[in-house]
Amino acid sequence: QVQLVESGGGLVQAGGSLRLSCAASGRTFSTYTMGWFRQAPGKERELVARISSGGSTDYVDSVKGRFTISRDNAKNTVYLQMDSLKPEDTAVYYCAGRRGPVWGSWGQGTQVTVSS
Repeated sequence: QVQLVESGGGLVQAGGSLRLSCAASGRTFSTYTMGWFRQAPGKERELVARISSGGSTDYVDSVKGRFTISRDNAKNTVYLQMDSLKPEDTAVYYCAGRRGPVWGSWGQGTQVTVSS
C-alpha cells in the first residue's frame, strides 16, 4: 500500500478557493485509483471525487462544476482544486487510494472550514 499525506486545508470564506494536495510514497502510485473523501460532523464519510490510473474522473453531484481532481504521477501527487466553496463543504477531507475494490490506503485527513 502507498502511504498518503494530505496538505492544503484551512479556513476560507464562502465563495473562496482551496487546493488540497496528497503526496504518496512508493513506486506504484500511477497504478492506483485515487480519491478524495470528506466527513462532516455527524455525517457519514462520502466520496467526493476520484481519478483512475488512466485519468478518468468522477464527482459527487454536490461538487460538480466546482471541484477538480487531478494527478501528477511524476510527483506522486493527487490534487483537489475546490472553487466556489460553500459552508456545507466544511469537513475533514481524506485522500485515499485503491488498486482493487477496496480503498486500502488512507491519509490522516485535513480540515476544511468554509465560513459564511
